[in-house]
Amino acid sequence: MAAVDDLQFEVIYLCQMDLQMRLFRVYSKEFGNAATSVAANPDATTVSIEDPGETPKHQTGTLRGSGREEDDELLGNDDSDKTELLAGQKKSSPFWTFEYYQTFFDVDTYQVFDRIKGSLLPIPGKNFVRLYIRSNPDLYGPFWICATLIFAIAISGNLSNFLIHLGEKTYHYVPEFQKVSIAATIIYAYAWLVPLALWGFLMWRNSKVMNIVSYSFLEIVCVYGYSLFIYIPTAILWIIPQKAVRWILVMIALGISGSVLAMTFWPAVREDNRRIALATIMTIVLLHMLLSVGCLAYFFDAPEMDHLPTTAAIPNQTVAAAKSS
Repeated sequence: MAAVDDLQFEVIYLCQMDLQMRLFRVYSKEFGNAATSVAANPDATTVSIEDPGETPKHQTGTLRGSGREEDDELLGNDDSDKTELLAGQKKSSPFWTFEYYQTFFDVDTYQVFDRIKGSLLPIPGKNFVRLYIRSNPDLYGPFWICATLIFAIAISGNLSNFLIHLGEKTYHYVPEFQKVSIAATIIYAYAWLVPLALWGFLMWRNSKVMNIVSYSFLEIVCVYGYSLFIYIPTAILWIIPQKAVRWILVMIALGISGSVLAMTFWPAVREDNRRIALATIMTIVLLHMLLSVGCLAYFFDAPEMDHLPTTAAIPNQTVAAAKSS
């Protein structure tokens, strides 16, 4: 019996050893193939087995980095700072070359529409420059917005005058083409001179108070240009010959565009003296109000034109002369 038991034990032992050798060969072959693939492709993804109780350090860094990236994205600091550094590294062309001014119009349709939407729907607590402009300020949008607004005001003013006097026998319509040049002077002077004055003021205050947020002249022009877009549909609706409707429209447009300007430039002056900061914002809003109310009063609420009574008296004089003869 002892011999039989020893024989059974040896058979079982040999089977176990054979099975272990086969498993070892299979695992060695698999690990050899994995090592070969990793050597051929160093960027391949590998799986490492770690202690469950140990917290991986690289995962913590990734989580912290993603949280910082989210904060920078909300504040608009990271992308804008990188863009400014890259812009400073670019080789700028001389100002008398075409390439120098071409960079101011290097913007696509999506960016223009996005900035127009941002000027129509201001987000409380969000800076328009940080959110839309700082990555790539342009002059394409402000230039064409001002040009469209000029023709909208001039044409709508002529149509409004025509509709008011439509049906009057003594009224003779005469197109007022000078309104185009007057509107162009007003709009472009406002869109360039006011930002220039504001930029100079902010630069002066920045030399007095070191932690004031600074904007470039191109960024300020861009903000003012896009803030005027709301007045294009407003000028078209001013054709309605009702003063109450016109004043409601101008108040809505003034509230939207004025809030864009106030929320954009308040961070630039809030660290300054309280009175100076409030006076600056009030001046910006008052100048904007003066533009809108002035355009409404001059182009749409102008005094009525003469009804040409002299032309009506000429036929009567001719008839009287014929009767006397």
